[in-house]
Amino acid sequence: MDHAVEQAAEHAASGIELWQVLALLAAGVIAVPIFKRAGLGSVLGYLAAGLAIGPFGLRLIADPESILHVSELGVVLFLFIVGLEMEPSRLWNLRKQIFGLGILQVGICGALLTGVGVLLGLSPAVAFVAGMGFVLTSTAIVMQILTERGDLASPAGQKIVSILLLEDLAIVPLLAVVALLAPQSAGEAVSTPVWISILIAVGCIAALNLIGRWVLNPMFRFLADARAREVMTAAALLVVLGAALLFQFGGLSMAMGAFLAGVLLSTSTFRHQLEADVEPFRGILLGLFFLAVGMSLDLNVVWANWQTIAIMVAAYMVVKGGAIFILARLLKSKVADALERALLMAQGGEFAFVLFTTAAASGLITGEQQDMFSATVIISMVLTPLTMLALRAIPAPQQSMEGVEEPEGLSGDVLVIGFGRFGQIVSQGLLARGHKISTIDTDTDMIRAAATFGMKVYYGDGTRLDILRAAGIENADMVVIAIDKKDQATHIAELIRDEFPLVKVMARAYDRGHAIELVKAGVEYQIREMLDSALSLSAEALRVLGSTDEEVAELIEGVRERDRQRFAAQIVGGIQAGRDLLLSNAEEQARESGAVEGKSEPVMLDKPPEKPTEGAAV
Repeated sequence: MDHAVEQAAEHAASGIELWQVLALLAAGVIAVPIFKRAGLGSVLGYLAAGLAIGPFGLRLIADPESILHVSELGVVLFLFIVGLEMEPSRLWNLRKQIFGLGILQVGICGALLTGVGVLLGLSPAVAFVAGMGFVLTSTAIVMQILTERGDLASPAGQKIVSILLLEDLAIVPLLAVVALLAPQSAGEAVSTPVWISILIAVGCIAALNLIGRWVLNPMFRFLADARAREVMTAAALLVVLGAALLFQFGGLSMAMGAFLAGVLLSTSTFRHQLEADVEPFRGILLGLFFLAVGMSLDLNVVWANWQTIAIMVAAYMVVKGGAIFILARLLKSKVADALERALLMAQGGEFAFVLFTTAAASGLITGEQQDMFSATVIISMVLTPLTMLALRAIPAPQQSMEGVEEPEGLSGDVLVIGFGRFGQIVSQGLLARGHKISTIDTDTDMIRAAATFGMKVYYGDGTRLDILRAAGIENADMVVIAIDKKDQATHIAELIRDEFPLVKVMARAYDRGHAIELVKAGVEYQIREMLDSALSLSAEALRVLGSTDEEVAELIEGVRERDRQRFAAQIVGGIQAGRDLLLSNAEEQARESGAVEGKSEPVMLDKPPEKPTEGAAV
C-alpha cells in the first residue's frame, strides 16, 4: 500500500511541463494534416507523431503512461457521444447483435487465440490472458475510422458498434477470471468474492439508471433556465466523468459508464446541446490518446523480442481476422462487409492494457510478458489503418448477376441511365404519358429490388458505347442521365454528344459547377438535384412565417429568375460571374454586430470569397 502511495506521489510530482504540452499539440497539428492529405488517415498520423516525440524518438515526452491515463478520457467522451445517438429503443433493437453476435465473436476468437498462444509455447493461463486481451478490439481506433468515413450509422457500422459494446462489457468477467487464475500465496489476503463484485457492478448500473431517469433532466432544465453556458458545459463533463467514475468503482469499464449515461440522455431535449459541449474535449483527448499509444511502444522490448512479437502480431491478427470473416459470412454478411469488419477489428485494443496490468500485478504473467503482449497490441493498432488502406486496393467483388439481365436490342423512345431515387421519380411522369422507357443501372441489388415492384431494369454501364447501343440509344429520342456520380455523368453526356448528336439529353447535376460542365458537354437540359426541393421548402417556410400565396409565388419566381441569370453569366464568365445577383445576409449580420447602421434590407453579395470550394456555390 505504501509503495502505491509513493508511486502516485511520484506521478503527481512529475507533472507534464508546458513545453511538453506544446510538443504534443505541435506533433498532432503537423502530422495529422500530412497523413490525411496522403490518404493515410488521422489515426496513423497521431500514432506516428507519438512515436516521433516519445521516449524512443525525440524523447520530448519521457513518461507516456501518465498521458495515456489522462487521454483515456477521450475514449470515455467518445462513447458518451455515441450513447447520445443511441436511444433506448434503438439499443433494444440491437440486443441480438450485442449479446448474440458479440458473444459469439468474443467466444470464438478468444478460444482460437488462446490456442495460438499455447502453440507458441505459453502456458494455458498465460495464453488465455494474451489471447483474451487481443480479442478486445480498440474502440477508439474503430470508432474514429467509422466516423471519418461516415459509416457509423450504416447497418454494417451498427454491427461493429454492437460487438464493441459487448467487448467493453466483457472486461468485467475477464478481470474476474484473471483474479481466479492468479496464484495465491499462503499469507496473501483473500480477494473480494466474485459474487460480491458482480453485486457491486449491478448496483452501480442500477444507480446510474435511476440517476439518469430522475435527476439528470431536471438538473439540466434548471441549469438551462440559469442561462449560463459555461455551467452547462461543466455539467455535461460532470455527468460523463461521474458516470465513468461510478462504473470504475463497480469494477466496470469507464467508457461503458459514459455510454450508458449518453443512452439515458438520448431522449432529452438537451441532447444536442450536450453533444456540442462535449465534442471539443472529445476530439482533443482522443487525439491525445492516439499520441500516447504511439509513445508507449517500447522499442527496446520490440528489438529484444522482435521475432516472437512479429510472430504473435501476425498469428493473432490473421487468426482473429479470419475468424471474424468466416463468422460474418456464416451469418449472411456480404463479402465486402465481412472483409472490412475482419480487417477493421483484427487488432487488439486499449482495454487489453488493463487486463495485462491486472494479470501482471496478480503474478499471473511476468513483467517481460506484459511488455511483450502490450507491444503486440500496440503494433496491431498501428497496422490497422494501413490494412484499411490496403483494402481500398483490392478490387471490389463482382456482384451477383442472378435475376439480372444485360440489355440487348432495346427499343424504347426514352433511355434512362440510373434508377436510383432520382431516376425512379423521373420515370413516373414519362410512364404516365405512355412513353416506352428503357432503363439501365449498375447496382444489381437495386435492379432486383425494382423487379419486386414490377419495374424492368437492365444491368449496364452508361459510360460504355457498346452498352448504350445495346440499350437502344440509336432508337431513342431522348436520354435521361440520372446517376449521382459527377464525372461519369459528364463523360456520358460528352460520349452521346460525340456519337449520337441528334439525341436529346437531359441530366441530373450535382451542383452549379457540375451543371455548367453538363451544359458545355451538350445536354439540352440539366437540373441541380436539390434545387426544386430546396425552393419548395423555402416557399413553405415563407407561408408558415406569414407570407400569402401570391407573395410566395412572386418571391420564389424572383429567386428562380436571378438563378437563371447568374447561371447564364457563369457559363460564359466562370463560377464567380453574376455575384451581384446573389442575395446575402452579410450586411444584416454586420448591422446586428453594430458595424453598420441602417434599415434591414436584403443585399447582394459583392465581395467574392478568397477561395471558393467545389460544391459550395449557391
